[in-house]
Amino acid sequence: MLVLPRRWARAGSVAVALLGAVLVPLLVLVVGGQGQSEVAVIERSGELLLRHGTPYLAEPRTVAEYTPYLPGMALFGLPRALFGTDGWPARVAGDARLWCAAAFLGCLAAAALPNRHRPGRPGRSTALGATVTAARTGALPGALPGVVPGMLPVAALVASPVVALPLCVSGVDLPLAGLCVLALALAGRARPVAAGWALALACALKWTAWPAVAVVVALLAATTGRRAALRAAVTAAVGTAALVLPSALRSPGPLLKQVFAFPTGRGDLPTPAGSPLPGRLLADLGPVGWYAAVALLLLAGAAVAHSLVRRPPLDARAAADRLALGLALAFLLAPAGRFGYLALPALLVLLPRLSLLPSLPNLPRHPLLSLLSRLSRLPFLPRPHTPRPHAPQVVPAP
Repeated sequence: MLVLPRRWARAGSVAVALLGAVLVPLLVLVVGGQGQSEVAVIERSGELLLRHGTPYLAEPRTVAEYTPYLPGMALFGLPRALFGTDGWPARVAGDARLWCAAAFLGCLAAAALPNRHRPGRPGRSTALGATVTAARTGALPGALPGVVPGMLPVAALVASPVVALPLCVSGVDLPLAGLCVLALALAGRARPVAAGWALALACALKWTAWPAVAVVVALLAATTGRRAALRAAVTAAVGTAALVLPSALRSPGPLLKQVFAFPTGRGDLPTPAGSPLPGRLLADLGPVGWYAAVALLLLAGAAVAHSLVRRPPLDARAAADRLALGLALAFLLAPAGRFGYLALPALLVLLPRLSLLPSLPNLPRHPLLSLLSRLSRLPFLPRPHTPRPHAPQVVPAP
């Protein structure tokens, strides 16, 4: 049995978990061409976008021919259209899962970058830069020089089933989660334009990212000012329109049917998203149940929007909590959904706490958000031991 020194035991354990839960299964599935149908859908949409300028088939006949994503998701399928499938190097380089994972990890790395000084309200955007700088220089207690302490828990989360399973078999929601975390981090650093571009990329992937715009705008309005919030909103709207409108104008009918009607159970074919969540159980009762589920969904959205106005989030973590709460309610009450969708709210709660996003102490919070915060701070990983400084010894003068 291999015994590592205590200094490297945690990192070694996480490395073994990443190897066994992510790298080996992902390589086997990619080389063998196995995965969920979402991978084939993304790769086909990339080929259609490259050849016809739209990722949607005009007359899909089976569920596998539907593309329930906005045009931005087709960008992850472009490598398959460029590299093809001849030989295992091409199959590996063109697999959409690898590019989705790269986007997810790249967003997390960008969210943990040190902050640059920008004008804003005092105390709002300087904590992150000071913390990361101290960690990288070894000034934090128990930190190794050149290593950000938050990266080890994040790596452990990547090796957990919440991330490892979707990363290996589909990877569709990972770029969305990474971009939302990055947008919240940038908003917490008082960088509205950059946050707006991150939101634009997320909103061009799936329309479930659209509530993130309201949360980021509320965060910026409360911490940086209304002008910064307006800049972020305009940037997000313009960027999303630039990515979505070309395909929408080329094939508006297929986009509406495949992206909006089909996932909500109102398409020509039944959606495979049939987990027994409350909204789906109501929709199965008939038209009255479907409208009841939609009404509850709208009421939940109105309640979250009201909370953003009355009690806006004051830091990135609180904003991530609010977005996670809204998305969890949406997934639970939607007329069609899957249990796997709830991984996105879970990531939004966990990732900001495992990485180095700033939070403001002693702020009033909603009881449910406080419960989520306490759950996310459970000791999943042992914390590094920080030795207490010894009291100075007084030596009497001779």
